[in-house]
Amino acid sequence: METTSSIKAITHESYLDLMLQYAFQEGFNFAVWRKPKSNQVEIIIDSEPVLRQGMPQLKELPAGFIAHNFEDGTSPSYFFLEAKEYYSLDLGTPVELEENHPFVENTTLSKTELQKLVREGIKKASKGLQVQETSKEDFIDQVQKGIDQINGGKLIKVVPAKIKKQELNENLDLSQTFLKLCESYPNAFINFVHSPAFGTWMGASPEVLIKTEGNTFSTMSLAGTQKAIGDNPLKTAAWTQKEIEEQALVSRYIVNSFKKIRLREYEEKGPKTVLAGNLLHLRSDFIVDMETTNFPQLGSTMLELLHPTSAVCGMPRQAALDFISANERFERTLFAGYFGPVNVQDATSVFVNLRTAQLMGDHAYLYAGAGITEDSIAEKEWEETEMKCDIIGRFFTKENK
Repeated sequence: METTSSIKAITHESYLDLMLQYAFQEGFNFAVWRKPKSNQVEIIIDSEPVLRQGMPQLKELPAGFIAHNFEDGTSPSYFFLEAKEYYSLDLGTPVELEENHPFVENTTLSKTELQKLVREGIKKASKGLQVQETSKEDFIDQVQKGIDQINGGKLIKVVPAKIKKQELNENLDLSQTFLKLCESYPNAFINFVHSPAFGTWMGASPEVLIKTEGNTFSTMSLAGTQKAIGDNPLKTAAWTQKEIEEQALVSRYIVNSFKKIRLREYEEKGPKTVLAGNLLHLRSDFIVDMETTNFPQLGSTMLELLHPTSAVCGMPRQAALDFISANERFERTLFAGYFGPVNVQDATSVFVNLRTAQLMGDHAYLYAGAGITEDSIAEKEWEETEMKCDIIGRFFTKENK
């Protein structure tokens, strides 16, 4: 009887199932992602029990995935998953796996057995983590305090955040969920990251923090939020002065960061209206030729200058950080921090961790923030965070099939 040397034409979902079985059975750290406007799912697995930590210098890091907390001064400030193993998956073509591939060396579990294994692994990784839902009253009180400080001249803008607790579908299939996110949000950075060091996160971030590819560096300012309505929302969107000014603040923050390092040669495109899920935002793009400017370390330098951006923190930055520290009743950890592949396939793409869910036990904890300016209305800011939570939350609900 002849034996075949490969498993032919398995589905993308089956491939991700095999990856999850392999990673959770072995207790490995992993990151799975799909970049915006791409068909390629990329996977790295780090078998080391202790992750690399410290202050990031991107050019000195090996290929891997960085996950940096929101808070400055948090110890450790970031985690780095090294690409001990790297795999990629083209969503446009069938998958073929060699029989000796690490994912298929063990007997494949049934869907039910796999879901149990994954749920147990997630619970183990979240052991000791404390996360609490934010009440509407607490959030609105925080927003009103922010408005008062803005009116009092202490702040120009501040971005309070909240956590929404949501019961998971007991039959939740994370391979299916990841692929549904890829299909639903083609313009977002779809991500699924797991480690006992920081737990399990899945999301669809719309915001690039920094990107380097070859000699090109880029970043963006993204702010202003409204619901996408109608057949052609990009053309019919109308922005209020509050939203236009909010986005302009973020753009000025980036330009001021360039000025700090005496970088004058950059290209600015925008602002323009962009679609992220069922929400619209205003976005401007900034592009720098690192060779022409003789600034090869620009990625690391701008990470330090930009994070946390005014889009997730506020302005002035230190005053906004102080306000958040004094008034927010939880630690953001990876929410509104940054994460993404570093030096993978000769490119680095670091995104702000927005539109995200932290999976713990039988619940998803959804994180969202709202940019507060002098024109903000607390009730409307609450409604905006509810819309942002729903972008990801609906994929995890008990009713979602």
